[in-house]
Amino acid sequence: MLDLAPLLLSALILGLLGGGHCLGMCGGLMGALTLAIPPAQRNRRFHLLLAYNLGRILSYAGAGLLIGLAGWAVANSPAAMLMRVLAGVLLVCMGLYLAGWWSGLTRLERLGRGLWRHLQPLANRLLPVSSLPRAVLLGALWGWLPCGLVYSTLLWAASQGNAAHSALLMLAFGVGTWPVLLATGLAAERVTTLLRRRRVRVAGGVLVMLFGLWTLPGPHQHWLMGH
Repeated sequence: MLDLAPLLLSALILGLLGGGHCLGMCGGLMGALTLAIPPAQRNRRFHLLLAYNLGRILSYAGAGLLIGLAGWAVANSPAAMLMRVLAGVLLVCMGLYLAGWWSGLTRLERLGRGLWRHLQPLANRLLPVSSLPRAVLLGALWGWLPCGLVYSTLLWAASQGNAAHSALLMLAFGVGTWPVLLATGLAAERVTTLLRRRRVRVAGGVLVMLFGLWTLPGPHQHWLMGH
């Protein structure tokens, strides 16, 4: 479990500092979901918003479990080394994205548009939201919205070769996205402002890139561990 701790921290940072992208991708949807709450339920708005995000995070964890099974299937094969290299490269790419130095990961979003076309009508049927279970289910569908950052994190999580670990990493990633998407109060707004500061994003991006370099197999791992 101690070996998993830095990876969980990395996943949390990816979600936390990727909040700016989440706000661009999901901010409008979050507003639409809020407006779709019936007037009679407005006093439960915060609970419904929590339920939306709980469903979204559970869908991330479920996707992590499924793709983690594929990673587990090849964990003891020659492809395992290739997956580890892929994991390291993806972490470096995500660090570049978080630091604002390269945004090529957003091209991965094209891969999920076909699936979302089938899921969107199901999501529309759940509106307006009138109960917490309905909100959780809608959030679970929302979690499959095409997102390059989510897809990259999924591939990285799968490379761990352990389905349970992959699910935990995606859960940590999802928890990291909460502060920005739940920015409904003054404290949350301050968190959002902090996360958008250039120095914070660059520092987080560099940290994730270091995790990526440590993941790549080679003698440099001992040097990084020593520092």
